[in-house]
Amino acid sequence: MPDDFAASVDAIAAVVRAVPGVSDLHGGVQGEIAVLLPGRRVPGLRLGDTACEVHVAVDWDADIPLTAAAIRTAVAPLAGGRPVAVTVEDVAEPRKED
Repeated sequence: MPDDFAASVDAIAAVVRAVPGVSDLHGGVQGEIAVLLPGRRVPGLRLGDTACEVHVAVDWDADIPLTAAAIRTAVAPLAGGRPVAVTVEDVAEPRKED
């Protein structure tokens, strides 16, 4: 597997996690959504020849349509021309205030 593919996967994961409203990438109910790399897996992403899928959990107070649009915008330059599909798998519990 080319190193540039692994670097692309890591870059996509990083930009998704940096989008405001994203709690984290989400691997699906049984962890079935992931890119498998040598010695590790990156949950919440699927990169095929014709599509880029991003699965996330969002923050409790996130505006889901705006967050999904921001993810698509952030990932598009890294997706190699593939359309970016965003699936919200979960909503994180609200953070407890101290």
